[in-house]
Amino acid sequence: MGGLKRKVRNRMRSVTKKVIAIGLALRHKGTEGELKRQREYGQQLRLTRQILNDSRRGLQEVETLPAPRRRGVRGLGEQLETVAEQVRRVVRQTKAGVFAGLTQFPDKLVGLFEPHTEIIRKGKSGKPNELGKLVELQEAENQIIPHYEGYEERPSDQPLLLPAVEAHGRKLGRVPRWVAADAGFYSRANEEGARALGVR
Repeated sequence: MGGLKRKVRNRMRSVTKKVIAIGLALRHKGTEGELKRQREYGQQLRLTRQILNDSRRGLQEVETLPAPRRRGVRGLGEQLETVAEQVRRVVRQTKAGVFAGLTQFPDKLVGLFEPHTEIIRKGKSGKPNELGKLVELQEAENQIIPHYEGYEERPSDQPLLLPAVEAHGRKLGRVPRWVAADAGFYSRANEEGARALGVR
C-alpha cells in the first residue's frame, strides 16, 4: 500500500535460521535435547509474535487511510487478518505442545494454506504420517475407477464396504464378482452382507 509510517521488517532470514535450528535440536535426545528444543521454539515464537505485531500495526494504519485507498487494500487486509488468526492458533498449539506437553490439541491446525487438512496416521511402523483428507477410491477391472468419495472427517473403514459394493452395482449395472479391500474393511457382517448382494 506504500507510505507506511513504520517500515515492516522482513524477518524471513531469521525465521528460516530458527526452523533449521529447531530441526537440528530435534536430533538431541534426553533432558538436554528437550531444553535445547524449548529454547529454539521459544525464540521462534518470539519472532512470530513480532511478525504478528507488525501485521496488527499495518492493519491499524490501513484504518487511518482515506476511504479510496482503504477500499483498494481491503481484500488484502482481510487475508492478512485471516492468516494472522491462524498463526495465533499455531502459536497456542506450539506453546501447549512444546512447553506443556499437550499433544492432543482440539481443532489442531496443521496447514495455514489449507486449514481443513488433517493428520492421517497409517498406524504402521515405518509409514510416516500424511497430511490431507481421506479419499475412498474404488477400482474395477482394467484400472477403471467407478466410484470415489472424499470425507470431511475420517470415517472407520468397516461401514464403507457395503455402500461401496452397492455404488459399484448402481454405476456398472451389476455388483462385482470379487471384492478385495484393506484389512480394516473386514468384518463377518460385511462378508455376509457382500454375499447377500451377490459377491462371490
